Amino acid sequence: MIYDIRTYMCRPGTVPLQLKLYADHGMTPQKRHLGEPVVYGHVEVGKINTYTHIWVYDSQADRETKRAAMMADPDWQAFMQKSREAGHLLTQENQILVAAPWMKK
Repeated sequence: MIYDIRTYMCRPGTVPLQLKLYADHGMTPQKRHLGEPVVYGHVEVGKINTYTHIWVYDSQADRETKRAAMMADPDWQAFMQKSREAGHLLTQENQILVAAPWMKK
C-alpha cells in the first residue's frame, strides 16, 4: 500500500477560493477515479496558504492506472483548466509514502 501526499501552496488568501473551485468542479471527477481521500485539508498553523490531500493506493501500478483514467476524464480536464485560469496555485509538492507492513487499508 502507498500513500500519495500532495501539498499545494496558494497565493495569500486564496486557499478558500481554490477549495471552493475544487468542491464545485474537481471533487466529483477525482473521487470517481480515485475514491475517497484519506485527508483533504488546509493548514491552520505552520506553513499557511497551503492545503494537502492524501490518497491511498494498493501499489504504484494501481496509482498510475487510476490517475491516467482521471487525467483522461473531460470533467477533470475542465477543472484543471478552471484552476489554471484562476491562478491561485503557486507550488505543488508530491510525495509517495510506502506503508509499513502492518498497515491495513
